[in-house]
Parts: sequence; structure tokens; C-alpha cells
Amino acid sequence: MTLTVRAVPPFDFDLSAMIFSEGDRQIRRYEAGRFWQVIRANGKLVLITVKASGTAEKPAVSVEPRSDRELSTSDRKTVGENVRLLFNLDLDLKPFYECVKDDAIMAWLTRRFWGLKSPTTATVFEALVDSIVEQQISLNVAHMLQNRMIRRFGDELRVDGEVYFGYPTPERLAPVAVGQLRDCGLTQKKAEYVKNASRVVTSGQLDLEKLKAYEDTNAIIRELDEIRGIGVWTAELTIVRSMQKLNALPADDIALKRAIGHYYRNDRKINSQEARQIAGKWGNWKGLAGYYLEMAERSGIEPEASSS
Repeated sequence: MTLTVRAVPPFDFDLSAMIFSEGDRQIRRYEAGRFWQVIRANGKLVLITVKASGTAEKPAVSVEPRSDRELSTSDRKTVGENVRLLFNLDLDLKPFYECVKDDAIMAWLTRRFWGLKSPTTATVFEALVDSIVEQQISLNVAHMLQNRMIRRFGDELRVDGEVYFGYPTPERLAPVAVGQLRDCGLTQKKAEYVKNASRVVTSGQLDLEKLKAYEDTNAIIRELDEIRGIGVWTAELTIVRSMQKLNALPADDIALKRAIGHYYRNDRKINSQEARQIAGKWGNWKGLAGYYLEMAERSGIEPEASSS
């Protein structure tokens, strides 16, 4: 059964899913107008295939959920809620566009990427573990390590003779030996951090999903910072990726600083303080503006002369 999911316009599905175009076909990928990923709906593994039609101003998003178990009405409702979360479909981009209209570079970017919404992970735990893995290494290497971990410890779902993998839960990772995580390519420290984060979640010491309700992002950072191996950068990256709090800016991120320096300082290398200073003009949309810059650099596009 195909589900129809509401999306607040403007929304450009192809632009928003483009970041997954080099993903692992058995984990998560966007290809030829289709995005697919394994999610959990009320304890059941579900392979979702997402497509869209219409225009950015009148988007029509459809989802085909498939599982090796029968899906109830409640399960399908949960699937729809997950898709809205994954693609941030309830986000209204117009206030962001209005906020940055006087910033020539960002105004150019919003025209170029009209309808681009930043993705959100299915759980805060997923964003936290991914952020740990990405500490001080390139994204390409990090994605390779993440995929190894998902394939080794994620739950398998067979659909139409194909095997797909869901992101491993904290319950699955908590008892895993550090050596097994190291076999995926993680350093000793990162393996310890991932295991510890899984342990504090499963023990009830930390409720990651509860953090979404906090209005003060600094309070979230302080709470995450208490976990071994989680510093400010990892906390900020986790917030932006999983909590739909787009006022957070992981200013210590090397890729983000490079993108800001490229478009705002003629490729001059900048520090975190300067990145935050430049981001000040983006108001409560710093995280989303940073995402637009990184997507622009990834796409290799440059502003028109009138925008620079």
C-alpha cells in the first residue's frame, strides 16, 4: 500500500535526497528519483521507498512501505511520521529565506537550492554515533566505517529476495566488544565512545529522545558533553542532524569552516570564532544556512558576480 505524506512547501525532493546519492544500496540510497532506507515502525523493520512528484510549491510525496511482517494501520501511520521526520517535511523554509534575504551569498544559495530541506536521522542515537565516528576524519572515510558497522551489527530485512540493513540500536551495540567495533575500522577510543554511549542509553542514564524537548540548545550540549568522548562539536552536530533545532552551528567542523571561508572569505582559512561571527547574520537558522553552504561546496557551484 502506498502512503501519501504531506510536505510543507517549498520542498524539492530531488535536491533534498541528493545527499544520499552515493549511499550504500543495502542501507540507504537515492537513485533515479527514488530514496530507500530501512526504518523501525512499532518494533517492525520496514523498507521505505520514497518518491515525489508535482513542483516545489505543490509537492506530492508518496511512500511504499514493505516488510517481512504484516503492517497495521498504526504501523503505516508511524511510517508516515518517520518520513516526515527524515526529510524535515514539516519545516517551513520561508522564514529562513526571509531571514537571510539581505545576505547576498545566502540569498543566492536559497534561490539556487529553493526547496532544499536538511535531513534528520530517525533517532538521536543514530546521529550521536555517526558524529562520534566522524570525529577528525574525512566524511568519505567516516561513511565507509559507518556502513561497515551497520552491516555487521544492524538488523537484516529481506524484501523481494534482497537483504537490507537497519541502523543498529543501542541495545544491539551496548554488549558488543570494543574489539568487534575496532574490526569495523574504528580507533580504540572511538570504539570505546560508541560502546559507552550505547551503555548509558540502554541503562536509562541518558534519554536522548527527551533532549528534543529542550528549548535551550546549550542545555543539550551540556548534558551530552558529560558523556565520555562527546565534546561540543559532536554535541552540536548531533543536535543539527537529529533534533530539528536549526539554530545550532557546529562551528568547529572542518568542512563547515572550509565552506564558509570559501564563499565568504575568498577561500581564506578561518577559525571557529570567525565562523560563528559570520553565522551571526543567519539568526536562528545557522545550522540550516551551514548546510546550504556545504551542499553548495559539494555541488561545486559558485555565485554569480552580482552575488559575491
